[in-house]
Amino acid sequence: MKRVIICASILVGVLGLASAARPISDCGDRILDDGYPMERHKVETEDNYILTMHRIPYSPKTGNTGKRPVAFLMHGMLSSSSDWVLMGPKKSLAYILSDAGYDVWMGNARGNTYSKAHKYWPTFWQIFWNFSWNEIGMYDVPAMIDYTLKITGEKQVQYVGHSQGTTVYLVMMSERPAYNDKIKSAHLLGPAAYMGNMKSPLTRAFAPILGQPNAIVELCGSMEFMPSNKFKQDMGIAQCQATSPYAEMCANEVFLIGGYDSEQLDYELLEHIKATSPAGASVNQNLHFCQEHNSGKFRKFDYSVIRNPYEYGSMYPPEYKLKNAKAPVLLYYGANDWMCDLSDVRKLRDQLPNMALDYLVPFPKWAHLDFIWGTEAKKYVYDEIVKQMSIYK
Repeated sequence: MKRVIICASILVGVLGLASAARPISDCGDRILDDGYPMERHKVETEDNYILTMHRIPYSPKTGNTGKRPVAFLMHGMLSSSSDWVLMGPKKSLAYILSDAGYDVWMGNARGNTYSKAHKYWPTFWQIFWNFSWNEIGMYDVPAMIDYTLKITGEKQVQYVGHSQGTTVYLVMMSERPAYNDKIKSAHLLGPAAYMGNMKSPLTRAFAPILGQPNAIVELCGSMEFMPSNKFKQDMGIAQCQATSPYAEMCANEVFLIGGYDSEQLDYELLEHIKATSPAGASVNQNLHFCQEHNSGKFRKFDYSVIRNPYEYGSMYPPEYKLKNAKAPVLLYYGANDWMCDLSDVRKLRDQLPNMALDYLVPFPKWAHLDFIWGTEAKKYVYDEIVKQMSIYK
């Protein structure tokens, strides 16, 4: 009986969306609704994935003043460009940077809501999903940066990445160090490289099995992970409205991933999060992070001692070359981040050759997802980013 009541209440909530104002799911539509100009741009990678970027060329507060310095923002895993605008004007980083005079470009990695296309392969072919975040760093980010510089006529961008957006930056610099010349400064929020001490219970639970080569990994790795569609969005929105009896459950889902911090979560934002996240990825991206936790190293995907010699010429995957990241790097991290532990971040810090800022967020409970959804992100993080970016402007 209880199950019937729960299902009925969810159904009523879903049907209620027809009469209520549904949160906007599309990033571009959300930007326009917030009163900012928006452009969509498509770029093809070297390996023929077709990606969509969202651009805010100028702020309505400043008007189109002509050429502006470029800020390039890269999302985390299961996220998209929507995360940079989700909290709205005056609160979201994309709008804050736009108001500060930047030409803001937001990337989308292969496989997420906005980048599920390939020149030859349909998404229902397994080969489409045969990638991890290594390929995003090797191909997606370089392609999007090159396109951005070509369109704007600028020679360098200011890079901002969150979570996996930091990982792929470090991969790009390790494997394609020429891109150092295209970066004025790199601002890494919740930097995810070394993961050996992560506290996230979800990853720790699955890493012993999924973080090593085996039959399950081989069978399921090249598949879509947590895709989004309208039905799932509507269900999530109905369950996670601030007035819903399930709002606390939705909040705990956020806390389980990145760390518990109820002070920084606006429950009114939950339905907007569900309207845009999760945005989809490849299973291999998650497996690769599980491998990082198991090994305690920042290295390429482990295919097994049988296949690794064919892929890498060695029994074990090679470590990424952090010494190649020579553009100025600024690290921003929290003491309550369950994904990126303080000791792991500081291990990364000590190996970077051009550390420009070591910034521990001055809020003891600051968690992994507070960087994009925290109610006081502007006060504790974004104002510092704008300040530091102005040095390299």
